[in-house]
Amino acid sequence: MVLPAPAPPPPPAREHEEPPPSEVKPTAGDTGSGSVIRVDSAKLDQLLNLVGELSVVRTRVKRRLGEIEESISLWEETTRFRERRGSMEQLGTRLHELRNAVFADEVALDGVARELEEGIHNLRLLPVLTLFSQFPRLVRDLARQQDKRIALLMEGGETTADKRIIEEMKSPLVHLVRNAVDHGVESPAQRQAAGKPEEATIRMRAMRTATHVVLDVSDDGRGLDLDAIRRVAARNRIASAEELEAMTPAQVAGLIFHAGFSTSVMVTDVSGRGVGLDVVRVNVERLKGSVQVESSPGNGCRFIIRLPITLATTPVFIVGVGAHRFAIPLDFVQSVRRLAPDAVFRIEGREAVAIDHTPLSLAYLGDLLELRIPRGERATPPWPCIILTVGEERFALLVDLLLDELEVVMKPHGGILSRVRNIAGATILGSGEVCMVLNPADLLKTLRKGLAAGMREPTPGEVVGDGAGGKKTILLAEDSITTRIQEKRILEGAGYEVVVAVDGADAFNKLCQQPVDAVVSDIQMPNMDGLTLTTRIRQQAAFRELPVILVTSLASDEDLRRGLEAGANAYLTKPTFDQGIFLETLRRLV
Repeated sequence: MVLPAPAPPPPPAREHEEPPPSEVKPTAGDTGSGSVIRVDSAKLDQLLNLVGELSVVRTRVKRRLGEIEESISLWEETTRFRERRGSMEQLGTRLHELRNAVFADEVALDGVARELEEGIHNLRLLPVLTLFSQFPRLVRDLARQQDKRIALLMEGGETTADKRIIEEMKSPLVHLVRNAVDHGVESPAQRQAAGKPEEATIRMRAMRTATHVVLDVSDDGRGLDLDAIRRVAARNRIASAEELEAMTPAQVAGLIFHAGFSTSVMVTDVSGRGVGLDVVRVNVERLKGSVQVESSPGNGCRFIIRLPITLATTPVFIVGVGAHRFAIPLDFVQSVRRLAPDAVFRIEGREAVAIDHTPLSLAYLGDLLELRIPRGERATPPWPCIILTVGEERFALLVDLLLDELEVVMKPHGGILSRVRNIAGATILGSGEVCMVLNPADLLKTLRKGLAAGMREPTPGEVVGDGAGGKKTILLAEDSITTRIQEKRILEGAGYEVVVAVDGADAFNKLCQQPVDAVVSDIQMPNMDGLTLTTRIRQQAAFRELPVILVTSLASDEDLRRGLEAGANAYLTKPTFDQGIFLETLRRLV
């Protein structure tokens, strides 16, 4: 992800250039004239809540206008089938007048409410410089303690953000800067040996987009050690060895936000103090934001925090699950579509759907929330489907209804309900109905834990057994342990029993010892390659109808011809391997 720099950018402030007090402590509402009124922030918060409630009233007025429109339509329908009388004409005239009056009131209310909302929001805005101003001294002191040379560059200090964001982002940013100094930046000798300047650079930047405030903290240090992250994740059972093997570098890097995660072997007073980067994630998510990490080994690390401009109202998408209504924050919604049954397939034990040629995990929202929705209340195909994005990960949710897009006032939990899994808070819809606002990050975690497994009916293409209570058996011949594990997981996830073989000779011996329903084989293997194995299989009368699928990196037309001549039923190439096509091919052949 590349963020555009503010234009024109202000000159960077180095760590020894501390901003003057007048810049560090601006006062909300200061216009330079000296006329300043100090207002208790609690009073502003109260006004902001009232503005939020006004937004709800505004929504209700719009709903009432719609009801009046329905009444007029009913009146017009009634007058078509009965003789017009003076009283009916008067009723119609009155309804039209009422509609026009309510419409005018709604327009006026909408304009006043929006201006009031914008004005109060602006009162709460403070420049990010009030947050950045504490870091020059912090970096200077930490660098001195560790005998490191570090320059701190700050950009975008004039960017404004909500007062609450300024207050609550202090601790996460301190944690990121401490980690950068302690773990990220090398000693002058190490940097010189690596061909870098002895003086390292930590950069803090703020910018504002149409919908978010973006805080960017980066360094030019050693970057993340992905191998060390994998070792710690495996040791702490955060992920299995197979799962780590299948993860992309970005997904591995994201593990550092797991609770208590640390690759540090030594506890110091700078970092590695038993509090991992999950404190950053938790604080950011509490502010309805997201955090992601980018790393270049040997060249540095970068943390990007995206936060909403305002915390008073939240744009949401209202969906229906059975008779229930739920709100999903719109910032996490990538797209909405209808999903046909044949677009769903199983991979690694979970349902999935291909979006933009990429398989995404798929679940029914009612299953994730552990709601038992009667079949009669569920949607019929094609199913409404919402694609959500959390950080760099995407997943798909099936719902029963796509209802509306609204801007709501979210009420956080309080007291004993301060933290409820999958739920971020609640709001009141224009109809007066209480609606739960969902937490997409929690939904993704729930999906990973597999709470939805087995709750939905089998989808077309899913293997459900051979009709006698058993499963189809696949013989998998692959000499690469990594590829073998991945293909085995795909097959088992689709409901097959898998017998593995390390080469062609091993596969043929196992084929002669037990019955199987199909053979999936690589071509380039020791002892006996896949083409020879296929030829041997076709030479046996008992195996002449046995389906054989070759999955190989050999992708030329000549290779394809040789595979088909050997007797293979299908020839799939690894460079363009598509799991959906692979499983569909196998389903048709078995």
